[in-house]
Amino acid sequence: MSENILEDWRSRAVSYEQELNGVVLGLAPVIRSLVIAIFARGHVLLEGNVGVGKTTLLRAASRGLGGGYQRMEGTIDLMPQDLIYHTFIDQDGKPRVDPGPILSQGKELSVFFFNEINRARPQVHSLLLRVMAERSITAFNKEYQFPHLLVFADRNAVEKEETFELPGAARDRFLMELEIAPDDDSEVHKSLTFDSRFHDTDTLIESVTSGNLDFKALTMFAPMIQSAVTAGEAVQNFVEHLRRATHNPEKYGVQLPDVEMDELMVAGMGPRGTSMLVRAAKVSAWLDGRLELMPQDVAVVFHQVVAHRVFFTPIYELQRGWLARAYTQAILNCVPTP
Repeated sequence: MSENILEDWRSRAVSYEQELNGVVLGLAPVIRSLVIAIFARGHVLLEGNVGVGKTTLLRAASRGLGGGYQRMEGTIDLMPQDLIYHTFIDQDGKPRVDPGPILSQGKELSVFFFNEINRARPQVHSLLLRVMAERSITAFNKEYQFPHLLVFADRNAVEKEETFELPGAARDRFLMELEIAPDDDSEVHKSLTFDSRFHDTDTLIESVTSGNLDFKALTMFAPMIQSAVTAGEAVQNFVEHLRRATHNPEKYGVQLPDVEMDELMVAGMGPRGTSMLVRAAKVSAWLDGRLELMPQDVAVVFHQVVAHRVFFTPIYELQRGWLARAYTQAILNCVPTP
């Protein structure tokens, strides 16, 4: 019975992925990573240039999940309480307090989409950290639970004025950090430019089957993947060596051009990172139709899960744009695969 359930859900996941690929062209690897994160019940941060489809992709993904959906725009004047409640004067001239975007749909909240999160102040990031970590919040002397919540966020990587970098603790709560860089394929860009279907974003998003994954059922199903996919001792040792390599790259022969490897690292991947790496890798194996974890399942999600969890010394932190990708790839190249 459980195998039938696993296969039925896999079919739904593949259908969901295909629909997303029909909405945003040229982002198939990112969309696969996003689907992995959703079935691993992890929050997702997207980063990329303006106009590359970040918001469209997250809106489409939210529609396929169904459930309550709330969106918040990051602005410099946004305060933490704006997420919890808003005050106004009603038509009778009396002050009113209504629930804000996080509280307004209660336990039905499925997706909280934070657009341009780096425009919000650190105080807002701190509140969001609690929501992401515990899927709960305290307000009005009451504890509110959000058992089905996924936080999607995007970050403007171009305009840096009046922006606030996410602290490491907040970034660590995202299962994946995905870079949005569409394929440099002429046919893809011709379609995006001349096919009028891609010019009406709202209609395009409505083409995604609403509630295709059933957010409540997904919350119940996701742990089944983690239980069903097993990891042998060889793969367990492989993951442990990857963790060690993020802390001490020189011991594994990791080399990067123009980088003093013994001066590179402040901190590598922690226990939360390794557990999230395995969670994501198990979902990747399941999507490929296997119930045994393989090294390639770990490798395919390694950069997306790990890169934002390693911290470089200040001089190298300024080069994170290229260095993080090169670093994770060099580790995969140097750590022996079982």
